[in-house]
Amino acid sequence: MNVPSLDKEGRRIRKKMLIFGNPSIEEDEIEEVSKTVRSGWLGTGPKVHQFERTFQEYIGAPYALALNSCTAGLHLALVVAGLRPGDEVITTPLTFCATANAIIHAGGRPVFVDVEKDSGNIDPNRIEEALTPRTRVILPVHFAGRPCHMDAIMEIARKNNLMVVEDAAHCIEGWYKGRKIGTIGDMTCFSFYVTKNIVTGEGGMVTTHKEGWADKIKMYGLHGMSKDAWKRYSDDGFKHYQVIFPGFKYNMMDIQASIGIHQMKRVDQYLKRREEIWERYDTAFADLPAMLPPPPEPDTKHARHLYTLLLDIDRTKTSRDDFQKRLYEMNIGTGIHFVSLHLHDYYRKTYGYQPDDFPHAKFISDRTVSLPLSAKLSEDDVEDVVVSVTKLLRG
Repeated sequence: MNVPSLDKEGRRIRKKMLIFGNPSIEEDEIEEVSKTVRSGWLGTGPKVHQFERTFQEYIGAPYALALNSCTAGLHLALVVAGLRPGDEVITTPLTFCATANAIIHAGGRPVFVDVEKDSGNIDPNRIEEALTPRTRVILPVHFAGRPCHMDAIMEIARKNNLMVVEDAAHCIEGWYKGRKIGTIGDMTCFSFYVTKNIVTGEGGMVTTHKEGWADKIKMYGLHGMSKDAWKRYSDDGFKHYQVIFPGFKYNMMDIQASIGIHQMKRVDQYLKRREEIWERYDTAFADLPAMLPPPPEPDTKHARHLYTLLLDIDRTKTSRDDFQKRLYEMNIGTGIHFVSLHLHDYYRKTYGYQPDDFPHAKFISDRTVSLPLSAKLSEDDVEDVVVSVTKLLRG
C-alpha cells in the first residue's frame, strides 16, 4: 500500500512515483499477446486485421488502417493527399512535433496559426488569414481530447478546395455535433501510444471514407507492395507481390494489435473512469490560482485525454517549471502539453517564427501542466494528486 509521508515542510509525499500516463493493461491483453507469440505470427497478420475491423466499427468509418504510429498515419495521409514540395499545410503550433514533422517529411511547409486561448484548439477565424495559393491541406489537432470547430474548418476547406487531415491522437472517444471524430475530415489519424486513452505500446490508425485513399495507405505503409502482401507467408502459401510505390515500413504488428483488440472492449469503461477523476479535480481545484479546462461545448463529447491545469503564475509567484519540479519531488509525475512549436529552435530558425507570433499558444505553453488522468489511477492516487497540487498552489 502506498502510504504517503510528509517532508520537513509538511508536504505529503508518496513512497512510489505516480507515473504520468501509466496505462491500464489487464490479463486479457497479456494472454492474447502470449497466444500471438506462441502462434509464431508476430508481424502484420490476422490480429491486425481484427483490430482494424473493431476500430472501424467503433468509429463508424468505412475504412480503418492500422500502422505503427499516429506519426506514420499523418505522414501517409499527407502523401495520399498529394502534397508536393512547396505546398503549405495550415496547422496549430500547440501540438507535438510529430504533427509538423509529418508535414515536412511529406514535402510540405507547416504554416502555424494561433489557437483559442480557452480551448487550446486551432482558431478557425485565423485559418482564412493564412491561406495562400500554395495551401493544400488544413490539419486541425483535437487538443487534449476536445473536438475542434469542425463545421467552420470544413466550410473553409470546401470553399477553397482544400483537404482536411485531422490529428485525433487525443480524441478517440470524441464526438462533434452528432458525428464521431474520424468520420468528418477526409482522413483522421489516431494514436495508441503508451500514454493514450487506448494503447498498443506504439501504434496508430487512419480512418477515411474513400476506398482509394484506404488502399494507398495500406500499400504505402508496407513498402508500397501490392494489396494484402502481408499474406505472402500465410498458410495459404507464398504469394507473389509487386512493388507499386516506394513505400515505408509503417505496418503494425500482431503483437501490438493483440493488446488493442482487448483495450477497445473497455474504451467506454476507461472513459467513464477518467470522467470521474476529471470531476474530482474540477471540484478540488475550483478555488486555486489556476484556470481549469473549460467544460465541453454543446453537442460535443470530450475524450478526456489530458487534464491541463493552467497556472496563474502572477498569483502563484512561481513558474510552471518550478511547480512541475516540486510535484516531481512529491512523487507526482506530470506532462507538458505543449511547448509551442514556434518556440523550438528548428521551427524558429527554419521558418523565422518569433515568440510573440502566436500569443495564445505561447500563453498556454508557458503555464500549462497536465496532471495524471489514467483509468488505472486508484482513489489513493487521485487523492495524492489533489493534496499535492492543493498544497503547492495554496502555499
